Amino acid sequence: MSRGAVFVAFAAAIGNLLQGWDNATIAGAVLYIKKEFHLETQPTIEGLIVAMSLIGATVITTFSGSVSDVVGRRPMLIVSSMFYFISGLVMCWSPNVYVLLVARLLDGFGIGLAVTLVPLYISETAPSDIRGLLNTLPQFTGSIGMCLAYTMVFFMSLNANASWRLMLGVLSLPSVAYFILTVFYLPESPRWLVSKGKMSEAKMVLQALRGKEDVSGEMALLVEGLEVGGETSVEEYVINADNELSEDHVEDKDEIKLYGPDQGQSWVAKPVRGQSSLFMASRQGSMVSQMVNPMVTLFGSVHEKQTETGSMIFPNFGSMFQAEQHKPENWDVESNHEKGNLSDDETDDNNLKSPLLSRNSTGMDKDMIAPISRSSMLNMGQPSETTSAMGIGGGWQLAYRKTEDGKKAGGLQRIYLHQESGVESRRGSIASLPVVGDGEAVRASALVSRSVLCLDDTTGQNPIQAGVIKPPPTTKKGTSWSDLAEPGVKQALIVGVGIQILQQFSGINGVLYYTPQILEQAGVGLLLSNMGIGSESASFLISGVTTLLMLPSIGVAMRLIDVAGRRMLLLATLPILLASLIVLVLSNIIPLDSVTHAVISTISVVVYFCTFVMGFGPIPNTLCSEIFPTRVRGLCIAICALTFWIGDIIVTYTLPMLLTTIGLAGAFGIYAVVCTISWFFVYFRVPETKGMPLEVITEFFAMGAANKKTN
Repeated sequence: MSRGAVFVAFAAAIGNLLQGWDNATIAGAVLYIKKEFHLETQPTIEGLIVAMSLIGATVITTFSGSVSDVVGRRPMLIVSSMFYFISGLVMCWSPNVYVLLVARLLDGFGIGLAVTLVPLYISETAPSDIRGLLNTLPQFTGSIGMCLAYTMVFFMSLNANASWRLMLGVLSLPSVAYFILTVFYLPESPRWLVSKGKMSEAKMVLQALRGKEDVSGEMALLVEGLEVGGETSVEEYVINADNELSEDHVEDKDEIKLYGPDQGQSWVAKPVRGQSSLFMASRQGSMVSQMVNPMVTLFGSVHEKQTETGSMIFPNFGSMFQAEQHKPENWDVESNHEKGNLSDDETDDNNLKSPLLSRNSTGMDKDMIAPISRSSMLNMGQPSETTSAMGIGGGWQLAYRKTEDGKKAGGLQRIYLHQESGVESRRGSIASLPVVGDGEAVRASALVSRSVLCLDDTTGQNPIQAGVIKPPPTTKKGTSWSDLAEPGVKQALIVGVGIQILQQFSGINGVLYYTPQILEQAGVGLLLSNMGIGSESASFLISGVTTLLMLPSIGVAMRLIDVAGRRMLLLATLPILLASLIVLVLSNIIPLDSVTHAVISTISVVVYFCTFVMGFGPIPNTLCSEIFPTRVRGLCIAICALTFWIGDIIVTYTLPMLLTTIGLAGAFGIYAVVCTISWFFVYFRVPETKGMPLEVITEFFAMGAANKKTN
């Protein structure tokens, strides 16, 4: 596990702990605020005090994503911590209700930035295999914040002179710790740095996050993520190690050379006639049912391969993808500047100049980039510090091939490779490819599209070897609203916005609103009053215990989200949410004695909460942080977050009206219908993204949109 990535995820998630802390403290403090300011007859002002943070979060969310695309993720998280700190001080000082409202608005600014950008930041810094686990941390820390705050408010409420100013002002203390972490310990997102052409900084951040020096493969992936490939095709190859060092070697006319992002990587691939199983899966999905989005089937076919081939994908690529590499001295960016292998502008860090495909100083064949040696072929699967960077996550490999116009600028294709299932790798027998030593051929599906790397034959040598790389056009232009019209981005927005709307209308705020009353009906309040604890203190304690019960369930989600997957957790937990809501509805329709009604209601609420935080709680934000291309990720996540806050406000303010008009059973009945719709939406529209590199996910969305248009 990458300790650096885990640490920065924990540090960033402190912003969500402060959100949970604020939600709990205002719920307790408002009881004392309305007494001091005599708001018993002014429910509008009382409601504004609670809701002003929601208004602030909604306002700042409208532009937080686009601003973060310009200035970076880290500065916005620093600003979030400052809003938390200042609002805590102002709330503690508030001489009147109007100053308090301003303080609550500032607090909402901090909350909005944290909720919007923390999942984005974690996704952009986390390794693919634990990205889901780390993106569950905001839910976990938020619940911890609520539990700690309810505990604090409970003990304060035992004092006859409880101070609401102190309750709210304590927020400034943990916000100082958050500020220190964001300023001194959080690096900028490496994907954002690459999008701005800051290659050297991005490389250093990745090295720190991954705890290793060789991050060439991931750097190449991040550069490719700046643009979603146009006209992506699905092909299938049988791949062998490239061990032919002789210049007079005659290659099979059907064979092609594939080059890796690391120096010393090259392979021989032979296209398989017919259609790849990935392509057939997408076609089959669209023919079986027009309701199933083709990309859902595309994603699903990949994860079926992972299940069939075991946890170790590409098990036979030890000699081809994991052979020890020996890099020449001129491989680093700085050394290439000194040797003159990069473009003339050596001082402009905004140019994406990278030795991803660089000249080999050993003077090998011009059409090859340091093919793997015979000795490396014989050292199959031997792990070392230099070999761990070869994959790009989730069993995927990044490779390149020259097109027929390879000597012209842009004559390069990127290929995302993934091993096919149901096809055994047989030594020396597949497609009659030459195999050396103990090497094995591997059959793999390939997503082939145009590379963003632009190579110029300015030195008169092979352009790949020369390593003269122009920055992609996307680094010279900012995010545009027109980018949202791209088919892949539109498909992703449908998923992101849809799942955020359904999450809010699935009843979470309604159940939260009714929890204290339900648990008090269960007799907990009476029991606590016999112990000398007042009704107000009892409600705080009950709420704290409820949030405490959620923590083990979030732990289960953290364990399963990268194993079972996001889609599977949603499909498994939504029926339980539906069942708990149905039981709540029936318990309020069917005549029951008070004790039975209280017990059934209490169990239903606890089951609902615990199930919600395992699936529908953390997964929408996780998905939204994964499915958008790098250049528009901030803007798209802001749109999804804005949907979240608007839905939150609507549900919060319509619930009292629903309770008055159609009662508790009617309100929860509506939430049950939404849960049913949510299950079908997930089944037909939401793909499985576990373990996949972000760049591959966006490529699949573009493919799915293209297939849907074609079909």
